[in-house]
Amino acid sequence: MSPSEILTHLTAILVRVAEVDSAAVTADKSFVEDLDVDSLVLVEAVVVAEDEFGVRISDDDMEHISTVGELVGHIERASSSAAGETGPAEAAGVGAGSAGQA
Repeated sequence: MSPSEILTHLTAILVRVAEVDSAAVTADKSFVEDLDVDSLVLVEAVVVAEDEFGVRISDDDMEHISTVGELVGHIERASSSAAGETGPAEAAGVGAGSAGQA
């Protein structure tokens, strides 16, 4: 997923969860200072984003994310990492193409 696709989807999440104006959401905007999103609502939006993007954003990572663009970048990196990982079945050699198949 491209950064612009992530931004579009994240904007929809912020509109739905934080009730911000979609026109106000740009990569350079600060959640707190520019969009007036308090920390509790931001956590709620991040939880929704984690579910919808299929990524995990740790509390430590969130401490370093203050702008929409930083969150977009984190989601992009996390998505890329998740796409390269194998699931439990593949890691155990059960997935398609494993050497143990008959």
